[in-house]
Amino acid sequence: MATREKRLAQFDGSGNPPPDLPLEVLCEDHSGTYQLPFACRWIDGRWRNDRTGGMVEATVVGWRLPRSSAI
Repeated sequence: MATREKRLAQFDGSGNPPPDLPLEVLCEDHSGTYQLPFACRWIDGRWRNDRTGGMVEATVVGWRLPRSSAI
């Protein structure tokens, strides 16, 4: 199992995310860190599910450009 530091190192997350681009996001809760299984977009200061447009109700601690075409 990857440690929190290793997961955070895999996600850029520095500065503001590029607007209107699909991104992979890393979230964190009381159980640990996890990557959402869907792409998200940073729109008007909020994270949204790229496919549905629904707001992400998790604490996002990192983001990165997609690493594969699977998203």
